[in-house]
Amino acid sequence: MPANTRTNSNDAAAAVAAAIGEPTRSRMLFSLLDGRARTATELALAARVSASTASAHLSRLQTASLVRAASQGKHRYYSLGGGEVANVLEALSAVVGRAPVKFVPSTPDHLIAARTCYDHIAGTLGVALHDRLMSLGWIADDGRGAGDSYLLTPKGSMSLERLGLDVDGARAPRRRFAYACLDWSERRAHLGGALGAALLDLALRKQWLARRRETRGLDITAAGRRALSTRFGVRV
Repeated sequence: MPANTRTNSNDAAAAVAAAIGEPTRSRMLFSLLDGRARTATELALAARVSASTASAHLSRLQTASLVRAASQGKHRYYSLGGGEVANVLEALSAVVGRAPVKFVPSTPDHLIAARTCYDHIAGTLGVALHDRLMSLGWIADDGRGAGDSYLLTPKGSMSLERLGLDVDGARAPRRRFAYACLDWSERRAHLGGALGAALLDLALRKQWLARRRETRGLDITAAGRRALSTRFGVRV
């Protein structure tokens, strides 16, 4: 390796180490190690600093690609910049014996397990379904580089059609087909878009889920628990 390349690599590594090593930024990063996104306000509380101070530190962390931000509704959420960042933090945790910060959601109890987010499934169930659809290979990153838009794979299309989901109908509306929608309580992604709406419609038609009156909450029926377990491998 040429000397100038080694120097550039060393300088880059030193810059990242300096960004991680500052105590306030370190507290922010370790609070994100559980995989859940947080707002700037929540990170300021975790780091025990003011909102303006947190903003400056988050800007530095973004510049170093240690965190990334996503706007959803009126909030802006921050998460770790990728698996490599998590690996570095995990290694540091092992060295110093640091315990991860536990995330405690402020979501009302009756909305945590399952609820609607506009017209798709959210809550613990929504996140579990999203993760399972990814692991089964039914949905995948669309490859455009944004990291939050999905395509339905041939395997996923065939499997969902067998369950009774109208895939062609889901593609028809002029809206995003499938994307990662950040969950309010879990701070991880559930499935949004036309495909997410079609999945909710399927679950309601099959009576796997039932709407609660005057609330966004969803009840998982006994038939739904069986279907989620046998058809998706999701146990709730």
